[in-house]
Amino acid sequence: MTAIALFGAGGKMGMRIGRNLMASRFETRPVEVSAAGRDRFQGAYGIACLEADAAIDGAPVVVLAVPDTAIGSVAATLVPKLAPGTIVIILDAASPHAGHLPARADITYFITHPCHPPIFNDETDPAAKSDHFGGVAAKQHIVSALMQGPEAHYALGEEVARAIWAPVMRSHRVTVEQMAILEPGLSETVCATLLDAMREAMEEAIRRGVPREAARDFLLGHMNILAAVTFREIDGVFSDACNKAIVFGKDTILKPDWKRLFEPEEIVASVRRIT
Repeated sequence: MTAIALFGAGGKMGMRIGRNLMASRFETRPVEVSAAGRDRFQGAYGIACLEADAAIDGAPVVVLAVPDTAIGSVAATLVPKLAPGTIVIILDAASPHAGHLPARADITYFITHPCHPPIFNDETDPAAKSDHFGGVAAKQHIVSALMQGPEAHYALGEEVARAIWAPVMRSHRVTVEQMAILEPGLSETVCATLLDAMREAMEEAIRRGVPREAARDFLLGHMNILAAVTFREIDGVFSDACNKAIVFGKDTILKPDWKRLFEPEEIVASVRRIT
């Protein structure tokens, strides 16, 4: 079995992906600094956490399931101890793109992140329909990048990624720069912001007298059909009135230069802000 040292095993992400790793062909070697986290992992999976040096001994893969803000400090301590050729897997592009990984040419940095289960899907099982994050019952797509290291390492990195985020449908290969465009650029700076604005708009409608349940049902239902048309999930078009409202809404709500958020310098500034 290929051994994987899982750092941050007792945290939220470590516990989530630990479940999938335990069910895979890989030998999981959990590492956790907090006593509560160690107890949590052992209680859930019946395996005691190891000291870092013991976990990485002979392990060709290391997974850093730690917060973005801790990646730099953890990697700075850990990476110098790793054997040449070790594959270090990071679960988000922010810290790598911000330059927080130690420079070492003889190890591999592999980045992977879930797309999360898509809004439009074929799930029928209640457990899958309620698995909004993914990695439990709902199928999802993933993105991965070989930041540095031999091309031959991509296959093993992707296999680990598929195990971590299982069940996986499409696995997309991108660059670290492209992954940073996707997150935080597309998914957080743009999508999460607009969704939060929609929630605020719903609250404003409620403040002006619309019953809360009616406002929520109306908005979520329209999000479904409007998204289906916008993203070509169905063969449909908006009404002339809706198209006119969109033109007015964009002029009123969005700044004319909002797409500058995708300029390389803006993406770099964004990842540095959050790491």
